[in-house]
Amino acid sequence: MPRTNSGKIIKEFRSKLSMSQDQLAKKADIPFSTLVKVEAGYTRNPSMETLIKIADAFGISIDELVGRNKNSINRK
Repeated sequence: MPRTNSGKIIKEFRSKLSMSQDQLAKKADIPFSTLVKVEAGYTRNPSMETLIKIADAFGISIDELVGRNKNSINRK
């Protein structure tokens, strides 16, 4: 299975929903600095807790968040 860049996918979802990083961090209840590091690729393997919180903030599944459903970004 090819390696996915979760930060890139998170940024794409966030942009599609016209959310700022600050808005997403608050909605996901994670530190702003954590989100910035994940999106920038500095945190290559975010914790499951962080991914769950971000997925919940977007209203999507973990599978969609990590790119297992290629059509997920286009469905919104």
